[in-house]
Amino acid sequence: MQTLAQDVEDDIAQATAALRTDTVSMLSELVALPSLLGAEAGAQDWMADRLGSMGLAVERFDIDEAKLKSHKGWSPSIISYDGRPNVVGVHRPSQVKGRSLILNGHIDVVPVGNDSMWTTPPFSPRVEGDRLYGRGAADMKAGIIAWLNAFRALQSIGLEPAAPVYLQSVIEEECTGNGALACLVQGYHADAAIITEPGDGLLRAQLGVMWLTLEVTGVPVHAMVAHTGTNAIDAARNLFAELKLLEREWNEPAKRHALWCHHDHPINFNLGRLMGGEWHSSVATTARADIRLSFYPGMSREQVKAAVEARLAEAHAASPSRASVNYRVIYQGFQSEGCVMDAGEPVLTELARCHRDVTGRDIELTVSTGTTDARTFNLYGPIPATCYGPIGESIHGIDEWVSIDSTMACTEVLARFIARWCGVNRRG
Repeated sequence: MQTLAQDVEDDIAQATAALRTDTVSMLSELVALPSLLGAEAGAQDWMADRLGSMGLAVERFDIDEAKLKSHKGWSPSIISYDGRPNVVGVHRPSQVKGRSLILNGHIDVVPVGNDSMWTTPPFSPRVEGDRLYGRGAADMKAGIIAWLNAFRALQSIGLEPAAPVYLQSVIEEECTGNGALACLVQGYHADAAIITEPGDGLLRAQLGVMWLTLEVTGVPVHAMVAHTGTNAIDAARNLFAELKLLEREWNEPAKRHALWCHHDHPINFNLGRLMGGEWHSSVATTARADIRLSFYPGMSREQVKAAVEARLAEAHAASPSRASVNYRVIYQGFQSEGCVMDAGEPVLTELARCHRDVTGRDIELTVSTGTTDARTFNLYGPIPATCYGPIGESIHGIDEWVSIDSTMACTEVLARFIARWCGVNRRG
């Protein structure tokens, strides 16, 4: 890792601090663009404009579903990819001296839930003290602004990274991960990748995540003789209850991956949505249960599917209503395996050193009970990839917020890391 002169380090600190007002205004603009699933285009236009204004080559491309389907990392898509591009800003240095880098962030945000529960509208960002509120503020638009402004800070003091840098704004991190995978398949490779997901640590490992749907049918009758029919909603809930027993087993100490041995409850099976029925006075004919489950690194998708399907089959066979209940399992969305990085990977050790130099505090390596796009780089690059970003709270919840101070610290850490990892050239 290149050692920088102290005056250069000081210049980087001053340059990033000078971007505080820009950080708040840029983040507010980006949060105000509601980049929900299928509606990412406006925010991606904003990203393309910003990257272009920085003098980077801007490359936009829609995900080629047919091209990705044969890749091991593919997750079955949910909606069409037409008009929903990835956007990449490409920096190619005048002279290559250092190591290349990917800076990645997802532009998509999750639904707001009941917007009447928000203090102010979720896509009307507000600043209150150190906090900027709005859907996507923490997860993860502040992280995107951090790497944009880290790059701008270096430019403002007449420096450029002395290695290729790829600034990636991708779609579908929240449901498939196919956006990041498409960048990899498109040919973007580097010596390391940093994803600026929110958090108070440096990601070393994460669980696998799978989405599945149970479609269940029962026997409808009039509600006045409900006991003679079979309610599909009840049947779906009963099947999910059996899956919760599998969750319990995977959380047993003897079944755990070593990195999660001290976690309170690493494996979670979540019934995210249950829909069914046709009429108040009719026993439900059909039901649909959308489920998210997690699993340890080292477990393949095929192993997880086999375990889930075996448990469902056993539960169905043991049910007194088995003759009148039918179900099928549909896999759509995340089919994402877990991953673990070596704790000695240079991207971890050197990013940790930059964090300590800026904040005066050591940073812990963390293991996550969720998934991020880091798996795509680590498993399929293979490109050593970690997550490091600003601190925020209420992610996927109500009144999501991010710390502005933390965003600024993250920006400075990233600027120093880019300069040290890639080296620097004086801009002509």
